[in-house]
Amino acid sequence: MQPKNFIITGTLLLQVIITQAQQAPQAATNGRGRANDQKSLTDTTVLLKGATVISKTHTRELKESGFAVNAIDTKIFANTTADMNSVLNRTTGVKVREQGGVGSDFNFSINGLSGKAIRFFIDGVPMDVMGSTMTLNNIPVNLAERIEVYKGVLPVSLGADALGGAVNLVTNQTVKNYLDASYSFGSFNTHRAAITGQATNQKTGIITRLSAFYNYSNNDYKMKGMEIWDDNQQEYVKKDLRRFHDQYRSAMVQGEIGITHKKWADVFFLGAGYSATDREIQTGTNPDNVYGDATQNGDAFNASLRYKKTDLFTKGLELSIFASHTADKYQVTDTAGYRYFWDGSRIYTNQAEMGSIKALTHINRPRNFARMNFSYNINTVHSLNLNYTFDQVKNHNYNELITDEDHNPGKIGKHILGLAYQQNLLEGRWTNTFFGKYYGMDMRQPETVSSTGAVTTASDFTSKFGYGVASRLKLTSTLGIKASYEKAYRLQEVGEMFGNGYDQIANPKLRPENSNNFNAGAYYAVQKGPHRFFAEAGWYFRDAADFIYSVVYQSNAKVSRFENTSKVQVNGLEAELQYDYKDLLHMNINGSYQNAVNNTKYPQGSNSGTIEATYKNKIPNMPWLYGNAAISIGKNDLLGKNTRLQLNWDMQYVHWFYLTWESYGSKYSNNKIPDQYIQNASLTYSLQNGKYNISAECKNFTDALAYDNFRLQKPGRALFVKFRYFLK
Repeated sequence: MQPKNFIITGTLLLQVIITQAQQAPQAATNGRGRANDQKSLTDTTVLLKGATVISKTHTRELKESGFAVNAIDTKIFANTTADMNSVLNRTTGVKVREQGGVGSDFNFSINGLSGKAIRFFIDGVPMDVMGSTMTLNNIPVNLAERIEVYKGVLPVSLGADALGGAVNLVTNQTVKNYLDASYSFGSFNTHRAAITGQATNQKTGIITRLSAFYNYSNNDYKMKGMEIWDDNQQEYVKKDLRRFHDQYRSAMVQGEIGITHKKWADVFFLGAGYSATDREIQTGTNPDNVYGDATQNGDAFNASLRYKKTDLFTKGLELSIFASHTADKYQVTDTAGYRYFWDGSRIYTNQAEMGSIKALTHINRPRNFARMNFSYNINTVHSLNLNYTFDQVKNHNYNELITDEDHNPGKIGKHILGLAYQQNLLEGRWTNTFFGKYYGMDMRQPETVSSTGAVTTASDFTSKFGYGVASRLKLTSTLGIKASYEKAYRLQEVGEMFGNGYDQIANPKLRPENSNNFNAGAYYAVQKGPHRFFAEAGWYFRDAADFIYSVVYQSNAKVSRFENTSKVQVNGLEAELQYDYKDLLHMNINGSYQNAVNNTKYPQGSNSGTIEATYKNKIPNMPWLYGNAAISIGKNDLLGKNTRLQLNWDMQYVHWFYLTWESYGSKYSNNKIPDQYIQNASLTYSLQNGKYNISAECKNFTDALAYDNFRLQKPGRALFVKFRYFLK
């Protein structure tokens, strides 16, 4: 598990760019870390013969679209040690709840809906095609030029069955040559390294892209106030003890080769990538369950093709195609036979640590994915978008201690078809997008044997239809209003339908989740000389049914299965304010409030007519009031020509919330997650216009006791140093 050989030799290049989608080429980062980056949510101003020309950035254009969307320019974080999760956790309406340190499990929510209800993309391609080892908490921030967060209503072009929203990482699509390499190290023996680059052969026009990343951490931070048996005192005492079985390592390398701007193709690329993780498991759902031997590791290989052609057959018609195959597998080892305690001691039990029986579980899920997207600009007023996505996953899982392979696999195939019509009225001041979506899922269940010995293989096909609209009206050049609605569906996943082979059992009778999602809001953006101001506020409503939750199985408390258990209604408000002064000062503050209540009036399967005790109760174990604040102060040429010195500070606040249903107790008797005030600071020095960069960073510098989940402590104060080299 030691990273020294990887770090010293640099044999694992680092960082991933899956440049697979239909985004238009973007300008390369200027590498300064702040200079020219404050325009991320504002206008770019150019002086031309005495006239001021203001052109909007992509992030600003997205903000002013009819969809409820956050747009984040990641260049301002390029010199920090942040991963994608930590950047997204600072944005309006998003809450990321991690169970521990680097590589730990996390729950991602947008406007009150979380888990599988949220989809993740890289350049419009589902992150799942990279394999299960690819997650937001191990992707370095240098991967993407910007991040798009869609809330509740998704454009047809993403081709996704997302109930609550989606995150799309947009990578550098430029054809220019560049190299971006970084390495950081710090507390808990944490190391992160990344490299991404692109080279173009001037004679042939062939473009080569190579990206990779590597993460490692011992995660041996202190757990404060843990109970442990003291032989001298003959009683349980509380002590501060370090985590001892939580090492994490992940790596990925991705390459593409192709051409652009040919008669037969504007873009044609072939790609291949490999990713892997190796993780020790320290705790279960609470710190009373201490594991000392359980591990999870896996890897994935993918191969892909992408093609794009504009003005196909006729002017204004564009076709883009993406196809991939992924061999994805991971293994969970739970064979210890011991029970561990926080001081590292153990007692012999001859039982598994996590599951009901000892297991060496193999889970293999090969995936075939294809997407085809047509867009047609009929004229300046009318345009169409047609998208078809096919996603097929097979499920093989087995316990090696019982059998040598899965002789009874299942399979799920999803078909998503979307059609959108957009109109631009009043010289572009009023835009409307109307869309419809078809969701189809073909499921093949594993074979079953009846009491008579007959073998059957059940199959089923599910069809659903969704629809929606997104509208934006510019009242003035600086003020606009917008609203959107979608009847959304989320189809079941392989793991939910067929289990994981050790602590979750199959439930092939699951139904798709569905929700009526509403958004409404307004924005205001103005620039006066060197001052730039942006404000946005919105209201959202989610009426979701057939929520899929993991529940303890009735006949065996050590295993669970997914079921359609409840209805949920979410009402919420959110707002964001941002101010910039030249490239010297940047200030941002945002806040989110949501009231998520249980809307299940009668318990599932109940015939008594008795109203459920928690009906109209606030959903437990869910943050309902949180916000963020950030200030950046930077100065060019302060310590020499073409240099920049920058200081960043940010704070994250989460109001306390109940762990369990509020009707089952009081404010004083119910368990709750306390208020959180987490502050971070960093100082960056850049030379030669951002070619060389060094940063010092302190996370949670007040050493506050940090929780995202009940009693599952996150790291305290941590120090890091990052070196970054950028060449273009």
